Amino acid sequence: MPSTRRLLAAAFAVATVAAGTSAATAAPPAGPTTTNAISSSFADTFADPAVIQGRDGYWYAYATSDPLVSGGPFGLMHMARTKDFSSWEYLGTVFDDQTKPTWAAPGSFFWAPDIRYFDGKYVMYFTVTDTAANPGGDPAIGVATAPTPAGPWTATSGPVVTPKPDGNGGYFGTIDPALLTAADGKRYLYYGGFYGGISVTELSPDGLQAVGEPTQVTIGDRYEGSYVVYRDGWYYLMASSMNCCAGPTTGYSVFAGRSRSPKGPFLDKDGASMLVSRVGGTTVITQNGNKWIGPGHHAFMTDAAGQDHIVYHAIDRGTPWLTEPFGINRRPMLIDRIDWIDGWPRTRAGLGPSEGPVPAPTTGSGSGISATDPAGGLYGASRRPGDALGGPTAAISGLAQTRRAAPGGSLRVEADVRLGSSFTTVLGGTAVVASVSSSRITVVAGRRTASAPLPAGFDRSDWNKLSVQVSGSTVTARLSDAGLGDLYAEARLVVPGLKVKSAPVRWVGSAEVDNLTVRPVAAPVRRMADVPRTGKLLTGDEFNGPLDADWSWVRPDAKAVVADGKLSWPLQNADLVGGGNNAGLLFHRTPSTSSWIAETKLHLDLGEGDIRNYQQAGMIAYLNDSDFARLGNVAIWRTRQTEYGRELVARPSDGATSYGGAAIGRSAPTLWMRLAYHENAAGEHVYRAGTSVDGKNWTWGAAWVLPAPARLGLYAHGEFTGAAVPPVATFEYLRFYESK
Repeated sequence: MPSTRRLLAAAFAVATVAAGTSAATAAPPAGPTTTNAISSSFADTFADPAVIQGRDGYWYAYATSDPLVSGGPFGLMHMARTKDFSSWEYLGTVFDDQTKPTWAAPGSFFWAPDIRYFDGKYVMYFTVTDTAANPGGDPAIGVATAPTPAGPWTATSGPVVTPKPDGNGGYFGTIDPALLTAADGKRYLYYGGFYGGISVTELSPDGLQAVGEPTQVTIGDRYEGSYVVYRDGWYYLMASSMNCCAGPTTGYSVFAGRSRSPKGPFLDKDGASMLVSRVGGTTVITQNGNKWIGPGHHAFMTDAAGQDHIVYHAIDRGTPWLTEPFGINRRPMLIDRIDWIDGWPRTRAGLGPSEGPVPAPTTGSGSGISATDPAGGLYGASRRPGDALGGPTAAISGLAQTRRAAPGGSLRVEADVRLGSSFTTVLGGTAVVASVSSSRITVVAGRRTASAPLPAGFDRSDWNKLSVQVSGSTVTARLSDAGLGDLYAEARLVVPGLKVKSAPVRWVGSAEVDNLTVRPVAAPVRRMADVPRTGKLLTGDEFNGPLDADWSWVRPDAKAVVADGKLSWPLQNADLVGGGNNAGLLFHRTPSTSSWIAETKLHLDLGEGDIRNYQQAGMIAYLNDSDFARLGNVAIWRTRQTEYGRELVARPSDGATSYGGAAIGRSAPTLWMRLAYHENAAGEHVYRAGTSVDGKNWTWGAAWVLPAPARLGLYAHGEFTGAAVPPVATFEYLRFYESK
């Protein structure tokens, strides 16, 4: 093995890994905890959150410009900070009336901030809903910079992404920015929403100007609120779907696709593209039947133990409004862990938003290193003022090491670093050596070596985030802007049987080091949480004869015919939403058991790519025309989706209803559907939806809660012109199974 004095490297945080932990058997939290909503101490709503660790060690969060509390004024985006994700300090607004962008139209809102750090400054991207150039609604992406994460923020003199005309006198949704620095050294900005889809554009090296032509990466009418991270050779595009802000019927959820290129195409775990009409997307988070609905518009962070987390907003279905019904939605900030299972990000292994206490993100050093004096836990390092926030940094020149031995086994070392000519990190005596030279990042372990090139023009004098992690047999060294899923380079090595003993962490070379942490690696969860499974068949109908007494109608439709072992039902030119309660519904008697699963097989060819709003068919859990949950294969503009919608009375004073939906799985001409029913501890009635394109592999998604047991049945309706021939929905059976 080469001498450590000849190797060059980086500083990173330490942690231990327990292999194979199951989500279903997770123990109660043993250490520090946090409870959603984490913003409740200072705000009732803190929507579209973005987070970053500042050079002072605090974690900073930013939010869109809604009032923090009922009756409060609209802000100009908000800032808060924490050290433990439990106690928070509100810092005020990003802008005031004097510092907001001069090119924004009077009355414009500022939404969806995205925060990064590079080139020695904090950089914030945000949505401007209306520009002065074309008053009336031409959204654009703005950018501002600051010397500290708390500001002061200086907006540039114009948008980084200008409004995009739609060709019909309006403008596409140039909203919801998210930055990625990729391994090619380029900076990419993702932006866009339902109207026009999400696109990515390359930025200038300073991140302040768009360069070249954008590339569209999702189809319209499906996604917004994007965020991209790099992991294990893949770029993961995660984005939110459906309506963010439908009060008690908000079904917002986050889905993912991945690509080898930051420009896509992004495919889900089944190989379906996020660009096609039958749009793909693998579930990252969706509502689970507890109090939190509409989880989405997220950010991503990795804590000192190497555990990834999703930071997002959601709505408490019991208190959905910040103002009066149909006013501002109350969307506080939440956080939960991300588990990577079979290569895909899943929130709490598929369990979704947490409601009670859960382990807090790991913050701070585990090796006796003082937050006010990072050299206090090191031998051979001097204390030096002069970082961007005026606090001390540790200056390493020659050889330095932790005063306390790091634990053996899985370990993570992380720090902000300003590199000298060469820098090397040594773990477990000499078991793992990670180096950063003038052109490469390299790891050596178990007589094996892996390296990756640094981008051309990489500036070693800038502050960057360096991490070295040993997780089981995998060793990773990564250099990035800010540790938010971005990267300049990553060297990754698998060494079977690797043993890392307890020993001080050592550094050889020269660097300035800040925010140094040494932690055991968080135990990974490798298995998805349990989902509903069918047991014995309880009741149902195979449609081998006329409908019997177990069936009943609301608004009978004589065109629905049972023949040849199926129920054929031409779509009615009708609907159930709002006041349009003219669609027929066909119900079957439900089992008397306390839990069950209803299943149907539906064939409905909605074509691809053309506009057929909103032709659909599927299953429904129904209390009345103003209170139901509807799972359907549906055409939404040019997309084909599976929507699990909910309608209820949102304003009892006049009976006004609210409707929203969640997306589940992928649409197909032949689709299997399930609704799993159970009664929760509060006596509420929970209906969770699942879909399948082959009848074998199921995607389970959102759950809706109804106040009473519902009737369960089928529907087939939508919009079409009088001259058009309606598609025919063909149901092969409706079965009720025992739920296991």
